[in-house]
Amino acid sequence: MISEEHRAEIGVIGGSGLYDPGILESMERVKVYTPYGEPSDDITVGMMGDKKVAFLPRHGKGHRIPPHMINYRANIWALKSMGVRWVMAVSAVGSLQDEYKPGDIVVPDQFIDMTKARSYTFFDGPRVAHVSMADPFCDQLREELISTTRGLDYSVHDHGTYICIEGPRFSTRAESRLWRSWGAHIVGMTLIPEVNLACEAQMCYAMLSLVTDYDVWAERPVTAEEVTRTMNENVERAKDVLVNAVYRLPSTPDPNRCSCCEALKTALL
Repeated sequence: MISEEHRAEIGVIGGSGLYDPGILESMERVKVYTPYGEPSDDITVGMMGDKKVAFLPRHGKGHRIPPHMINYRANIWALKSMGVRWVMAVSAVGSLQDEYKPGDIVVPDQFIDMTKARSYTFFDGPRVAHVSMADPFCDQLREELISTTRGLDYSVHDHGTYICIEGPRFSTRAESRLWRSWGAHIVGMTLIPEVNLACEAQMCYAMLSLVTDYDVWAERPVTAEEVTRTMNENVERAKDVLVNAVYRLPSTPDPNRCSCCEALKTALL
């Protein structure tokens, strides 16, 4: 049972490079037990101004959990159990299009799922739910992230299709060229099933995707040093966006601007 002082309306899921909840004040680590096993790490609860925020590093501290081994169900269930209604997720991605440059921020509005072996739902039976994923991200939260990023004068793309691959390997040249030809914009390994599960949990979810490099279609040699440098710069931008977006968020999502918070209304059989 989560105590009242550990409840939070806003959740932040940190991706590659964002493991430290240093953006919070008055922090306290909370261990949450779930029916699906352990989350990636303890959840840190703290304050951003007058807002209480729950922070969870998706890969665990020190990036010890690869993308295909993350316990996504435990992570989302844990945040839901703490009262989280808004989920802002951060993810490092590669670019599939020339105009989506390393250092840019993308707030995706669509995805294509190329994963193969993950646990995609809370509804394994006997109750079944078919949630609509036509518009998989929260429009209201996306708008807040986009306007906040623009207000900080960072380069941001207000739409994009995220190809999610199983990992932990990177894509082949043939795969990368195929996805580029489909019109996809970015490629990463962690969006699915995180966004699916957040929808089933009726939580408003949006993602800040941080472009670290061009994927292999570009045939531009990329060094680990370059990726690390770009990622570090991106993480600082992401922290800036998150802090400012939190201040702007209302306490309650508007169901007229997003269907996330009522996703089960027409989904349950």
